[in-house]
Amino acid sequence: MDIDVLGALAVRENGISITPTAPKPRQVLALLALHADQVVPVSALIEELWAGEPPRSARTTLQTYVLQLRALIAAALERGAADGAQAGTHPGGDPRTDPGAAVRTAKDILVTLPGGYLLSSGGGVLDVREFDRLAGSGYRAMDAGDFPAAARLLREALALWSGPAFADVHSGVQLDMEARRLEETRLCALDQRIEADLRLGRHRELLAELTVLASRYRTHENLHGQFMLALHRSGRRGEALDVYQRLRGTLVRELGLEPSVALRRLQRSILMAGPESLSEPGVEPGGERLVRV
Repeated sequence: MDIDVLGALAVRENGISITPTAPKPRQVLALLALHADQVVPVSALIEELWAGEPPRSARTTLQTYVLQLRALIAAALERGAADGAQAGTHPGGDPRTDPGAAVRTAKDILVTLPGGYLLSSGGGVLDVREFDRLAGSGYRAMDAGDFPAAARLLREALALWSGPAFADVHSGVQLDMEARRLEETRLCALDQRIEADLRLGRHRELLAELTVLASRYRTHENLHGQFMLALHRSGRRGEALDVYQRLRGTLVRELGLEPSVALRRLQRSILMAGPESLSEPGVEPGGERLVRV
């Protein structure tokens, strides 16, 4: 089973979609798919569907949605078996020629367990797991100072996103929370990929992207700091200082906050530095991130 949640929801068994069109079964599948191979409690599914105000028939209705999903899975399995028979193969092994081969059923894939349900991926590809794997490798490359590898790995990880997580799912409490968590992981990977690119001297290549990001994330200090650094290294000192002033105005007006110490230090460094005094970003001994000019 292949599962995509980093954008539109897509769940495929034997390459055949089992994603329902009805909103609530779609919510159920989305939550199960995100936590594939793990038990999702009935309570979490009910909270997702009815946000703390479940009807008396909540459990029965949830069971109905599970049966609908199993029907879609069974149809995909039958179609896959028919296609395999025509091609002379059988998904998971042909029991006619391989007595030890196990053929999965819908109940094997969407499993009822005490207290919840489990969607078995059967060793398929999950985009969120692939993202975590690539991003983790990218972070380790950053820590090791291998910035070319870090930039490449993090770029591959970010390429798995085709839009906001669960973009075409009507989300409830649980999926909203998960979508925010996933967006934060995406922003962390994006931040580190830009950091790696800056360390590789790609400041001019980053300007267009950072222009869009600073506009989209109007209070994200680190993205603005990276934008300031890229502008300054590109000989656009005045624009770098303008970015700081716009961010400061937004933070004060919307959040009642001044920019962080690290960002104020970056602004002062740009004010005092000439275009020729450019050095690499670094980290202070105490762990605070400091982007030096």
